[in-house]
Amino acid sequence: MIQDLKSNTLFVRIMDIDFTDGGIEPVPISPISFEQTLPSNQALVPVVFINQRIFTELDSLQIRGIAHKMIPFVSEKVKQSGKEDFKELQIDCDWTKSSRDKFFYLLEYLQKIPELNEVTITTTLRLHQVKNIQSSGIPPVKRATLMCYNMGNLRQFGDHNSILNQQDLTTYLSGTLKDYPLELDIALPLFDWYVAFRDHQYIGISKYIDKSDLDDKSLFTRNPKTELFILNQDLQKANLKKGDVIRHEFITKEQLIATAKFLNKELQGKEKRIIFYHLAPEVLSNYNYADLQEVIAAF
Repeated sequence: MIQDLKSNTLFVRIMDIDFTDGGIEPVPISPISFEQTLPSNQALVPVVFINQRIFTELDSLQIRGIAHKMIPFVSEKVKQSGKEDFKELQIDCDWTKSSRDKFFYLLEYLQKIPELNEVTITTTLRLHQVKNIQSSGIPPVKRATLMCYNMGNLRQFGDHNSILNQQDLTTYLSGTLKDYPLELDIALPLFDWYVAFRDHQYIGISKYIDKSDLDDKSLFTRNPKTELFILNQDLQKANLKKGDVIRHEFITKEQLIATAKFLNKELQGKEKRIIFYHLAPEVLSNYNYADLQEVIAAF
């Protein structure tokens, strides 16, 4: 499907950077390992997620150290993908008021490193960072990706969708995008997940159940007209107990089209790239080529 969509760019998460439990030095977490080379007609944009807490713990010298360790690591992974180089490096961070200045320092420093002279540094934006521009600040880059997902309260019990909610989108972005001083790309969600609760308390996202489990009426009872499913018996493979509740969150084509139309109106025709997150086979199986073309056309 990626080829059908004529996508010319793949944004690929290379690694997270965070402290390990009890660690005092940030390290790569779950770095990618390419099992095959990427298509020659598609550019690779490496993406590095950095936990914002790092910027509340480290000084400027240590932050520069992160930059110098990051570059060869990313370069090696890019070569592993079959690419010789990269023209864009995206740094993903959900920065806050307390971590903002040091994160912005990293972005500025990366743009001064000789090895990255031909590389554009971009970053990500959450909705709250756009709405609260005075406290969040504006990252010192020319381009950013607006992440239009994970906007609700994942941990709150109830029949809501924390991935994408049009009301939240409107609250955060209405009237703010047209004057935002950076070029913006748009990232839209294709993924779904299964949020688990016990006694109305969040216990995690389950990776061990799927739609076929929820459809098994001997296993789950659906709360009528909702996406809440009550477990009828212990489910050992998922470490769940009888009475636990699963909230299945997913995004329909219609929701994506409504979001696209809203964003297009707010952006007032500004040029943008549309990024679908994420392109795993099990995610893409929920959509077809025509679905995604309709979403793209709504922009």
